[in-house]
Formats: sequence, structure tokens, C-alpha cells
Amino acid sequence: MPVPPPAPFDGGAPIDGGATGHVRLPPGSVVPAPTPAPGAAAPDIAHAGVAVLLIGPAGAGKTTVARFWAERRPVPTAHISLDDVREWVRSGFADPRSGWDDRSEAQYRLARRTCGFAARNFLANGISCILDDAVFPDRPAVGLGGWKRHVGPGLIPIVLLPGLDVVLERNAARTGTRRLSDEEVATIHGRMAGWYGSGLPIIDNSRHDVATTARMLDDAVARSLSHPPQW
Repeated sequence: MPVPPPAPFDGGAPIDGGATGHVRLPPGSVVPAPTPAPGAAAPDIAHAGVAVLLIGPAGAGKTTVARFWAERRPVPTAHISLDDVREWVRSGFADPRSGWDDRSEAQYRLARRTCGFAARNFLANGISCILDDAVFPDRPAVGLGGWKRHVGPGLIPIVLLPGLDVVLERNAARTGTRRLSDEEVATIHGRMAGWYGSGLPIIDNSRHDVATTARMLDDAVARSLSHPPQW
């Protein structure tokens, strides 16, 4: 795909001289990995500036949980859904129900870059963010490497993985491009099991409501800030 020329950088100064407080993001700027000091007190997750990637299969509840979590944090927090960004393409949209090909991969990569820039821009302006995406452990094209490149090593990946019966039931309630066949949902769910043993935090929200799952997400983020997972 054609690559646009880089935007001019003004050294990080506010665009309008400070009236809005907006900070221009330096090209290539990424979120650094957290480096907690030995013996440091547990981070205040309620007020920490973070970038979280919520991973899970279709029907896991990623978007619902991410939105709920973002809305209730005491600090400014944005929710960035990769599926929403992908669907900004109206004419020529690569429908996931039609299978995976070069066109759908190109649109996925473009959406991921767009989400990554948005996340860095929010963070540069003091706004935390949570992104959601169905990242596969065994598929490099839609793997974690791209997210690390576009957001940075400080991104905190957390897996939301309820049981297959739960994701099938939730998928059946969907409509439009978000609803997949039962066979595809089962295949995606099975491949997500590869995250077990990866070292990433995994939340099984099969029997938990959204509020409880959001609290578990808080705990997982706090643990990741204190002991960053290797990924």
C-alpha cells in the first residue's frame, strides 16, 4: 500500500501555542516498557497512565468489557476497537465472513497502524487507552508483533478467554459483519487456547458479569505493571 510522507514535526510544542494543550506526537514515538524499581510500592492502577490490549476470540466480550472499564476509570481513558476502525472502510470493505486474503490482511494492517497511532497520540496527551483485537498466538500476520511496533513495548496485553459455549451463545446474538459461523467461532476459540502457557494474563469470564470482569482486568493490569510479562 502507498506510504504517505511523514508529517512535519514541531518538536512537541502545542499546535496552537498552548491554548488547547494538545501535544503533537513525534514520528515513531512508542510507549516504553514499564521498569518498576525493586521493592517499589504497588502501582496505583486507578490513576496510572496505561495502554492495554484486550485479546480474545469473537464473542469473548472484549468490546463490552473494554468500554465498561474505560468509562469507569477515574482518569481520562479512551477505548479503541480495531473492528470499529476496520469498518470505517465502507466501499470495498474486506468482510471477514468471506475469508482471509491479501485484501483483508492489508485492511487489517492499516486498521492496526491507525489504532496504534491513535493510542500513542492519546497517551502523549495524558489519556490512557484500551484496545481490543482478536490476536492469534500462531498467526504472525495478526500477531502481537505488529501491536508492539505500532504502540510500543509498554503495551499491556491481556487475554479474555471464556468457554466455547459462552462465545457461541454471544455470537448467535450478533448481527451483520460481526456475526460469524459457529464453525469459524469454534476454530478461532480453539486457536486462542495457544495463549495458555504464553505468560500473558488470562481471564476466564465465563461465569462473571461485566463489572466483575472489569475488576479482574484491573488486577491483571496492576500485576503487569509490577511484573511486566515477557512478550
